[in-house]
Amino acid sequence: MPISHHVTLTQFLISERQRFPKASGNLNGLLLDIAVACKAISSAVAMGELTGNGGAVAEEGGNINVQGETQKKLDVISNRVFIERNERCGHLAGMASEEMELPYQIPKSYRRGKYLLVFDPLDGSSNIDVNVSVGSIFSILKGPDDGRDVIEADFMQTGATQVAAGYAIYGPTTMLMLTVGNGVQGFTLDPRIGEFMLTHRDIQIPPDTNEFAINASNSRFWQAPIKRYVDECLKGKTGPRGKDFNMRWIASMVAEAHRILMRGGVFMYPRDTKDPKIAGRLRLLYEANPIAMIMEQAGGRCSTGEKPMLEIVPKELHQRIGLIFGSKNEVNRIEKYHREPITPKSDEPLFAHRSLFRD
Repeated sequence: MPISHHVTLTQFLISERQRFPKASGNLNGLLLDIAVACKAISSAVAMGELTGNGGAVAEEGGNINVQGETQKKLDVISNRVFIERNERCGHLAGMASEEMELPYQIPKSYRRGKYLLVFDPLDGSSNIDVNVSVGSIFSILKGPDDGRDVIEADFMQTGATQVAAGYAIYGPTTMLMLTVGNGVQGFTLDPRIGEFMLTHRDIQIPPDTNEFAINASNSRFWQAPIKRYVDECLKGKTGPRGKDFNMRWIASMVAEAHRILMRGGVFMYPRDTKDPKIAGRLRLLYEANPIAMIMEQAGGRCSTGEKPMLEIVPKELHQRIGLIFGSKNEVNRIEKYHREPITPKSDEPLFAHRSLFRD
């Protein structure tokens, strides 16, 4: 079988750099180092229990991370891979990760650069033992360029300031979805030559959809606008939407985002009343913001339900937030329901005794 004539990730980044003659090439180098980390994680995920690292609980680094979540061995391994593949590159001022409580300092023995890397090294790792697609999410920000140690405040930037963002999905094929602020490009890993090849150019999310993704087990905690939206979808052709919807839920945000990027849809993990002390379940800096940049660069929308995600000013490194993203007309509708909440009537099935999503 002949080797593909697709453009490689390296060739694509070189062509992008040519649009900016004064660019140093540091961003290209950083993205290529991230791609190497993703290749290594892809290999580790693919080996699964053959190496004893499948769904097992981690033995090093502590069993519970800063999020209060049980670490899998591959969480720890993936986090270490991201650090080791990027700390020596000379492009970074510092890093932050879901698996580390504090920012990671680039050792003073290595050259320090001007970018910050924030990442979720293995999103969806709870699904490893059932062989569901998982992935890595990353965001690149501008950081201090004076060589000093980074502090948490350096990372408190809105999503609109991201220089680049992307994710790798480890499924039947390994893919890297990337934006550098000029649309979204999809690269597929060719295992024969170990290169990411450009296979999906200028991806666009359809503005309309008949698919939504939400964890229905939390329905009793949803706010009224979300209940209204889901109930209208469930009423199908005979309801106010006039069409049938399908519901999806994978419990791996990378897999959800990838499906939506490929064919449209809307994903909802909104703020709810399950724990009033937190503003949502997903992390702003290294989950919500990079996914938001990808979605909006592909013509979609990303929101908290009340305001655009990319406008949120972070307050802490591991801040959680409600997240809604996907086909723009659906996200717009959900935002409208938050602005104009309705007072339900007693006979509306959403709140009636026989409702699927009753309180």
